[in-house]
Amino acid sequence: MSFSHLIAAYDLLDDPAVRGDSVAAHLRGISPHAQVEVEAVTEEAGTTDFLRVVIPGTEGKRSGGSAPTLGILGRLGGLGARPEQIGFVSDGDGALSAVTIAAKLLAMAERGERLPGDVIVATHIDPDAPTQPHDPVPFMGSVVEQEVSNTHEVSAEMDAILSIDTTKGNRVLNHKGIAITPTIADGWILRVSESLLDIVNRTTGRLPAVMPITMQDITPYGNDVYHVNSIVQPCTATEAPVVGVAIVTESAVPGSATGATDLHDVDQAVRFAIETAKDFGRGIATFHAPEELERLQALYGSMSALRTQGR
Repeated sequence: MSFSHLIAAYDLLDDPAVRGDSVAAHLRGISPHAQVEVEAVTEEAGTTDFLRVVIPGTEGKRSGGSAPTLGILGRLGGLGARPEQIGFVSDGDGALSAVTIAAKLLAMAERGERLPGDVIVATHIDPDAPTQPHDPVPFMGSVVEQEVSNTHEVSAEMDAILSIDTTKGNRVLNHKGIAITPTIADGWILRVSESLLDIVNRTTGRLPAVMPITMQDITPYGNDVYHVNSIVQPCTATEAPVVGVAIVTESAVPGSATGATDLHDVDQAVRFAIETAKDFGRGIATFHAPEELERLQALYGSMSALRTQGR
């Protein structure tokens, strides 16, 4: 179980003084040889620390193997909206999930239980991000643009990506727990992965919920069109298939709300991601059928223009 790691990560991140180096120290306390990188990025609005953790697999590409590499990204604006709000905000659940996943995978590896494929976990640590207006409830903003986040979090090594994001500020999915999106690949919104639905079934014990994704959601931020949130923004920076893992609620909850993090819901996202990493590296889970995507592209052409800012 990952719950002890989740509680420790929550206590660590619910701190106005938390920075990337303190998270790195926490992870190295679990595994002294942990491959953790922290890079501070300063923009006009402030500074955030990008965190990247590599958990090598027994047959991973970094050691000359052929098992595919999974990227797991914790997406967010910030862990807190200080000084406007006091404490950890709902928007921080993406980073909380990512830090917990990294901690659990490192602990497993220390015990000799390594996954076949490499796993790369990335997120950013910012305890005092700004807020911004959004309908139906306010968004958390970020001190860096989405393009900057993609540059530091998305890697060409990743053969597929899970993007975990709090997705509570909407009225299109009235469900509490987690939901996954259809697979997005190079501008195409594809069918929902059956094998990932199977993993949702076994990790939640409930029928899976699917988060609706529109064409405008898969375009880059900054083009002045509505986005449900940043959950699938990594798809604008890669041709690899991307699936969003949404932490959701029945009612619309602002990302800037405090007291809104339900650790049981976050734990569902954590366990789903870890089980996906196990099955993806073994070739059991797939994000999409490449031949079906090739058929769509042959029939209707490329949709990669949707990954750009357009005309």
